[in-house]
Amino acid sequence: MAPEHAGQPGRATQAGQAERSEQPQQSAEPQLQRGLHARHLTMIAVGGAIGTGLFVASGETISQAGPGGALVAYGLIGMMVYLLMQSLGEMAAYLPVAGSFEEYGRRFVSPSFGFATGWNYWYNWAITVAAELSAAALVMKYWYPDTPGWVWSAVFLALLILLNALSVRTYGEGEFWFALIKVVTVLAFIAVGLLMIVGVFGASPGLAHWTEGEAPFVNGGAGILAVFMVAGFSFQGTEMVGIAAGEARDPATTVPRATRTIFWRILIFYIGAIVVVGTLVAYSDPNLLRTDISDIAVSPFTLVFERAGVAFAAAVMNAVILTAVLSAGNSGLYVSTRMLFALAEQGSAPKFLARLTRRGVPLNAMIITILVATACFISSFMGDGKAYAWLVNASGLAGFITWMGIAWSHYNFRRAFIAQGRSLDELPFKARFYPAGPIVALVMCAVVIVGQSYLIITSGGGALDLLSSYIGLPLFFGLWWGHKLITKSPAADLSRADLSAPKIS
Repeated sequence: MAPEHAGQPGRATQAGQAERSEQPQQSAEPQLQRGLHARHLTMIAVGGAIGTGLFVASGETISQAGPGGALVAYGLIGMMVYLLMQSLGEMAAYLPVAGSFEEYGRRFVSPSFGFATGWNYWYNWAITVAAELSAAALVMKYWYPDTPGWVWSAVFLALLILLNALSVRTYGEGEFWFALIKVVTVLAFIAVGLLMIVGVFGASPGLAHWTEGEAPFVNGGAGILAVFMVAGFSFQGTEMVGIAAGEARDPATTVPRATRTIFWRILIFYIGAIVVVGTLVAYSDPNLLRTDISDIAVSPFTLVFERAGVAFAAAVMNAVILTAVLSAGNSGLYVSTRMLFALAEQGSAPKFLARLTRRGVPLNAMIITILVATACFISSFMGDGKAYAWLVNASGLAGFITWMGIAWSHYNFRRAFIAQGRSLDELPFKARFYPAGPIVALVMCAVVIVGQSYLIITSGGGALDLLSSYIGLPLFFGLWWGHKLITKSPAADLSRADLSAPKIS
């Protein structure tokens, strides 16, 4: 790993190590390059959370729970994400490593838990890259309906490879601009929507859509629970800042800055968008129930822009959604590559995957990730695509498992810090509401996971539906317990847990 600021409090280790750290580096081995600035970190997290879940599926959440129910659900999930980002920010600012939650789980829960967390996260985002390639092909059918979808998927895969293979700075710049397009679109949408609400563009419906029928709370608590889970999936990706911290410049400063701003920006985007859609479009509008990414004309964003008289609204939103899809694929390839690299560094994956190019890119890890993503993508064309559907379902709960791992690791990280007589003043960033924060976040994640079964059962789903939705859990526990059975590794001893931080040069 790359070295760190020697002058930061609490970063000194034993005297011999301190002396060696002051000597010139003898090794010419390539290292990860700390080329990501604060603006990159912020946009990586914002871009991870703003995607098709907001642009396309937000209408469905309002139709299920009404505008009030959607606001409550997204507000609760927003609170959970805030607590998780506080936990991750504290650990990532102090321990800015590429393995992030895999490393934290290994140090502060158990080596087996870290092993399972790392492979779970790598698999999740490798599958996501394949899913985004499929989505990009669907989006392109809007303009080129007669071109085979696999052609566009191949073109976009080549673009993602280019952005990730050159350097971490190239990836960061690409993601910055992808995310900026999404941010500008959401801000424009909220601004236009508010002007429509006050009557600048046409007649305002006022608050009529908030009181008609069952509004503002449709389907009661069941409706809120359904949206609660959708919102949880929508916010996934914010944790990417933890991976990116391993290549961030001055992480003790940039990670806390990004952590403080990410939550409020994302919450404003989601809450603002739901208020606009819920006010301007009735929850009973049948268009809100249609979430096919290839039919962009029914996106709530498109509906509102068209009613405001924005020319070519559907074409503009299609371009924005294509940007969102590419952003997710770009970041998915980056974080899965870095996680596989970190696993190899810890000996949990073949060593050749830890090799870096002279620009500090783990190219071998990226190639393997691309091959796996491509194989998953190809499986979507085989038979009726059921194999691919099961692969996607297997990664469905991976994000929530990662979030639970972050909360658990942070709870133990702080306990280890105190147990070893360390002062909290040594932390570049301190999470608020500890210990309640990680505990509440852990419980809320568990509610989302369990709630999924409730919705499947009440909607008439059978055993096969339950199995396909929960297949990711036995896979994770199989990795965790299988590693423990083979290695006999004990749980972390917090009084001796490794609190050494990398040195930043």
